[in-house]
Amino acid sequence: MRISTAQMFHQNINSVTNKQSQTSQIIEQLSTGKRVNTAGDDPVASAGIGNLNQQNAVVDQFLKNIDYATNRLSVSESKLGSATTITSSVREQLLRAVNGTLSDTDRQTVADELRGSLEELMTIANSKDESGNYLFGGFNTGNQPFEFDASGNAVYNGDSGVRESVIASGTTVGANIPGDLAFMNAPNGLGDYSVNYLAGQSGEFSVESAKVTDSAAHVADTYTFTMVGANLEVKDSSNTLVTTVPAFDPNNPVSFNGIEVKLDGKPASGDSFTMEHKPEASLLDTINSAIALIEDPNKVNTPAGKSELAQMLNNIDSGMNQLDVARGVAGNSLKSLDSYAATHEEEKIVNNSALSMLEDLDYAEAITQLEQQQQALSAASSVFTKVGTVSLFDYI
Repeated sequence: MRISTAQMFHQNINSVTNKQSQTSQIIEQLSTGKRVNTAGDDPVASAGIGNLNQQNAVVDQFLKNIDYATNRLSVSESKLGSATTITSSVREQLLRAVNGTLSDTDRQTVADELRGSLEELMTIANSKDESGNYLFGGFNTGNQPFEFDASGNAVYNGDSGVRESVIASGTTVGANIPGDLAFMNAPNGLGDYSVNYLAGQSGEFSVESAKVTDSAAHVADTYTFTMVGANLEVKDSSNTLVTTVPAFDPNNPVSFNGIEVKLDGKPASGDSFTMEHKPEASLLDTINSAIALIEDPNKVNTPAGKSELAQMLNNIDSGMNQLDVARGVAGNSLKSLDSYAATHEEEKIVNNSALSMLEDLDYAEAITQLEQQQQALSAASSVFTKVGTVSLFDYI
C-alpha cells in the first residue's frame, strides 16, 4: 500500500495532537483534583454528579430555611420565657397589694411596680429581630403590634399569620409566634363570661365559673344577676327576666340559655353583678385593670374588689398558661428543626461521599498516566521529526 507524503504528515500530526490533548486533560485533572471536569470526561459519571450537586443545592436551601426559622424561634422562645417570669412576679405583687394592713402609699408603690412590669411586658411584646422586624406581629412585621388606646385597652395591630419555612420536601414549620396567640387570646379564667362586680356589693361571694355548656341553646348577651331576698334573678340586656332561682343555694349551679354559672359564696339581698360574654382575656388588659383596682382605695379591700381580684388572678394564671402554650409551640418547632437539620446534614454526607467516588481524582494513578503520556508525546514528536525529514531525493 502506498502512503502519500500528505497522508503521512496528517497521521503524525493527529498522533501528536492526540497525545498533547490527553496530556493536557491529565494536567487539568491534577490542577482541579477532579477526575470529571466536563461531560466528555465521563458522560455517565457526569450525569450522576449533576444530580448529586442538584440534591445538595436543595438541601443547602433547606438548611438556610432551618437556620432562619431557628434564629427567630429561639429569640421568640427566650422572650416568652422572660414574659412568663415577669407575669409570675406580677401575680405575687398583686397578692401582696390586697393585704389589708398596707397603707394607700404602700399600695401605690406596688401599683408602680406593676406598671413597670407591664411596661416590660409591652417591650417584650414589641420586640424586634436583627433585621428590625417585629417578632410578634404575625405577617405585619413592619408596624408595632401592641399599644394601649385612649381608653387604656390593649390593642393588637398585628395578625394571626404564621410564616411557614420549607424545611424538607412537602414539610413546613412556622417560623414565628403571632402576638395574639401569646398575649391576647388566653382563655377566660372563668370560662366563657367575664364578670363585673358592683361597688355596692356587701356579700362575700365571687363567680367561680361561667361556662357555655350547650352551644345550641346558648344566647350570647350581657346578663344581670340580682339577689332579691332569698331568690336569685337573672335578666338579659333588655331587662327581661330570664330565670329565677328560688331559695338560691351557691352549692348548686345556675343554668339558663345554655350557660352554667357557679358561685363561691352567697350574695346578700340587693347584691347585683353583670356578666358579659367574653371567652378570651388579654393578659395586658388584666394587668392594666389590676393596677387600676389597686390604685382605688375605695374598692381594693371591699367585697367587690376582692371578687374582682379573684377573677383577675384567674385570668393572670390563664395568661401564664397561654404564654407557656406559645412557648411550647416554639419549643416543639425548634425540636423539629433540629431533627430535620441533622437529617439534611447526614444526607449531604452521603451525597458528598457519592460525589467523591464519581469525580475525585486518584493522584497516584493520574501522575503515572501523565508520565506515560509525556513519554508517548515525546516519542511521537521524535518520530514525526525524523520521518518528516526523510526525502526520496536522499536516496537517488
